[in-house]
Amino acid sequence: MSKPVVRAGVEVSVASKRFYRGVRVVFMAFFRSWLRMEVKGEERVPATGGFVLAPGGHRSIIDTGVIAGVTHRMLRYMGAERYFEVPGLGWFLRSVGGFPVERDVTDRAALRLAQGLLEAGEPLVVFPEGTRFSGPTVEPLKEGAAFLACRAGVPIVPVGIGGAERAWPKGGRFIRPSKMALVVGEPIYPPERPDGGRVKRSQIAAMTNDLHQELQRLFDEAQTIAGA
Repeated sequence: MSKPVVRAGVEVSVASKRFYRGVRVVFMAFFRSWLRMEVKGEERVPATGGFVLAPGGHRSIIDTGVIAGVTHRMLRYMGAERYFEVPGLGWFLRSVGGFPVERDVTDRAALRLAQGLLEAGEPLVVFPEGTRFSGPTVEPLKEGAAFLACRAGVPIVPVGIGGAERAWPKGGRFIRPSKMALVVGEPIYPPERPDGGRVKRSQIAAMTNDLHQELQRLFDEAQTIAGA
């Protein structure tokens, strides 16, 4: 058995990393052939260090897999607790680096894990809209992505996802063979914290507002490329 590496309280084994890489190869081959997936701006994704990957235009459950197309690095995911309670699915999500978070309350334990992962230099995926929506407008964002970026002192990398709702809408039975696109924006850096001081609530709100505007721009561009 491979020896697990403990990072911020979450064990990631060598086997899990290999499993993630294998799953990613299979998923990307499918997405590029069946969905003609196009990625623009992947050079903006940091090659090292922690960052919050924040996809905008969350319209389909397929977004969780598609977003891995922006980087070869292993991504960590915060997911709704109910998915981790499903037999088989919960095992799969944990095996590819996911961990559960309670949506209806402030899950401080999950936030501590997330912050620890970022400080340990790992990328973390956070869908700032919180859940899936429909339509051309990026919904008002939760402040979790900005909060974690500020606490850990890492950038947010915004990504617009285009064509997902057409490919596999909420309630759809199968993935339609249509084009998808991912557009990566420039990293958004948190305000400096002199002497490790606390980040003001107003600064988190301002960062969230900047992220919202950028995600709308990227989502619009991604939708155009996807022809959605």
